[in-house]
Amino acid sequence: MNEPANERTCGESASPAESAAPPACAPARKRSAELTRTALMSAAAFRFGRYGYDGTSVRDIAGDVGVDAALVYRYFGSKEALFETVSSNSKVFEPLLDVPLHCVADWFAALIAGEPKDADFPHPVLTVLRSSSRDEAIGRLREELTHMFTERFAGRLTGPHAEVRAELMMAWVLGTSLMRGTIQTPALASATNQDVFEQFLRAGIDVLISPEAASLSRDPQSRS
Repeated sequence: MNEPANERTCGESASPAESAAPPACAPARKRSAELTRTALMSAAAFRFGRYGYDGTSVRDIAGDVGVDAALVYRYFGSKEALFETVSSNSKVFEPLLDVPLHCVADWFAALIAGEPKDADFPHPVLTVLRSSSRDEAIGRLREELTHMFTERFAGRLTGPHAEVRAELMMAWVLGTSLMRGTIQTPALASATNQDVFEQFLRAGIDVLISPEAASLSRDPQSRS
């Protein structure tokens, strides 16, 4: 999932140039150490997501970037360490701790609308499910998302049941991005439905952020 630019104001959507994901397999030319490291991370995320941990070799990753495999060990230490680095999703959501609450829905809309398709970059949930050590990977993802949403982001919310609301928002966003970007169900993936999609997405997130959200559940006695 791509991280929206922090400088973008609420309600302003990303341009096609801003939303486009950089090629994961661009050949390396005269590239700084930091850019090479970033390119290796991108190539690794692509391969781990598509082929799993066991189906990916350090040589494959280095070859995608056009560098020697020794650079992978130089920058990350080991294949396992590289996998752990690219499997961490908490950094993508870090801006949520600073984005004004009334802009969170716009931030998520920009995140989902601008993310690349699975052919370019894998969804974090699929990366976990395709991992050879799936239980360990699921546990790591749960810890990261719990720390980010249940503990930190929920602390920004006022009103009751903040942790439930924060986790529901996380589940909705991850599920929506999976259906739209990877599975590509026709209504969600259709460009003609973009405005409607963002409208409902924002409305749902705003409800979960609002302090009055918990009061929307009616007492069973009043349903008759």
